[in-house]
Amino acid sequence: MPQVVRPRFAVLHGTHPAAPLPQRFRSLADRAAVEVLHRAARVLVASLPVLTDRLVEALYEQEPGYRAAIDSDRAEVWQEVHHSLRHNVGSLIQPREFRDAAHRTSRWIGEIRAEQGVPLDAVLHAFRMGGAMVWQDLVDETARRDPDDVRLLVHVAADVWNFVDEHCGIVADAYRQAERRLSWRRENQQRLMVAALLDGTARIADVGEAAAMLGLPEQGRYAVLAVASAPGGPQQQDPARPPLKLPAALSPGEGLSTAPGAAPSPEPGGRPQDAPSTAPAPLWHTGPDAAFAILRLTGGPGDPGDPGELHAIADALDAPAGTRAGIGSAVDGLAALGDARRLAETALRACPAAGGTVVLDEHLPDALVVSSPALGSALADRVLGPLDRLDPSDRDVILETLTAWLDADGSAQRAGARLYCHRNTVLNRLRRFEQLTGRCLTRPRDAVEVSLALAARRLLGA
Repeated sequence: MPQVVRPRFAVLHGTHPAAPLPQRFRSLADRAAVEVLHRAARVLVASLPVLTDRLVEALYEQEPGYRAAIDSDRAEVWQEVHHSLRHNVGSLIQPREFRDAAHRTSRWIGEIRAEQGVPLDAVLHAFRMGGAMVWQDLVDETARRDPDDVRLLVHVAADVWNFVDEHCGIVADAYRQAERRLSWRRENQQRLMVAALLDGTARIADVGEAAAMLGLPEQGRYAVLAVASAPGGPQQQDPARPPLKLPAALSPGEGLSTAPGAAPSPEPGGRPQDAPSTAPAPLWHTGPDAAFAILRLTGGPGDPGDPGELHAIADALDAPAGTRAGIGSAVDGLAALGDARRLAETALRACPAAGGTVVLDEHLPDALVVSSPALGSALADRVLGPLDRLDPSDRDVILETLTAWLDADGSAQRAGARLYCHRNTVLNRLRRFEQLTGRCLTRPRDAVEVSLALAARRLLGA
């Protein structure tokens, strides 16, 4: 039996053309060569079911990418192969009548296989296997009828293989377009899911699905980081990528997209395969006033993990001047991320206006003040209001001294060193404060009220 096409098998695993070939040109074959091709092709059309069976079996044995699809639904794959062969073999006989239908079929196969996750190389290999099998059957049928006619097929071989390459290009283009649509759809679903978790609007029944989509444990331990520019500062050029560098353990890996709600891509669910299991790259979501990152922490329900972990994250943040960052308290489970976001927003409000990083657990008194601005302002007016009758420079000196004394844990010596004055000067200013306000700094209740009032004036401008 003539083996005209054996050398062609060497290209079955090769790469396909980057784009469909331009309009193919007819070879200079004479009428006899075309008639031989048409005659053999008509025989193939009549025996398409048998040809389809052979190709499906060959795909199962030689192409691992199709094996799972055939095991799952052999009848569906058989129909797809039969449909493609019918239009493509028909195109050899009546190109004008079958061309559009053949293109639509190839495009449909590319889209379907992209949605099913069959690798593109496997799809292209399947098309080339089909082309090789059709061509070999054309040669065998011609040889069976009249061995002398086999030589005529050489004149149309280029046309047949150009046809195969053209359809490989169509399949590849349709596959990539479908892949882009699927990627956009996954990222959009992920953004919506991350937003729902952080807003606290995700249904409990959906939390398990969200965990699978995002590649996060449903019962893990989490915190939320909130980031914003200083009020009146320069706006971020890309709000989806806050202007700060995360610690190495939390930094995005290769291929990570920190778009709102996006995750490192390349797997559905957006988690990088090589991300550390204890601290994978965070997922970002951008709100109207701040960007939020979901931070997975060590430990889990009932396991507090590393108590200094949040502080270590804050210390390792590298943010440009003017950036404000707040890290909320740790929570258990994805369902509690709405609470974690609110805690992070509270920490962000407790940040100095000029910028900085605040860990909520280390600034709870400040958090109390910013959580109720009206009460904080009322307390500041009640405790510090008498100082407003002083000359502004005198008032500011007393407030500065009072703040330094509290920061020095009540040590006049250390407060004086910080203010570059004698400890007696510190004590004299503190006594003057007590005389003006009626407060006694040695009384615990008054000391607490003074501390909160100073925080309210600093954070709220009260």
